[in-house]
Amino acid sequence: MALANLLLALACTVSSAIAFSGDMTYYDPEGAPGACGGRHLGSDKVVSVPFSHYGNCPNPNNCPSCGKTMRIHCNGKTTTAKVVDNCEVCAGDIDFTKAVFSNLADLDFGRVQVTWEWA
Repeated sequence: MALANLLLALACTVSSAIAFSGDMTYYDPEGAPGACGGRHLGSDKVVSVPFSHYGNCPNPNNCPSCGKTMRIHCNGKTTTAKVVDNCEVCAGDIDFTKAVFSNLADLDFGRVQVTWEWA
């Protein structure tokens, strides 16, 4: 399993001219309100980003990241997700719903390196 994780991590970081890289994890928002407003489920293609990408936006109507779409690349696959929340513990990583994560990697991995850019 360790070798499989390493190979997947290496495959997921190979991409061209990408602005950001880090680990992706997943969560289930369970209909709770996000920092951008609105409620989402694990079946929605949404993302919670670290403050370094979200910014200091106490009012979601003034936050430029809210509603933005990002393209995520891993293992030769690409998908998109819409920013709906900030992630206080993510540092440079991004936290997706299971719907997004499973488009790129098996949920059993739990944490995978990816690259992404704003769409």
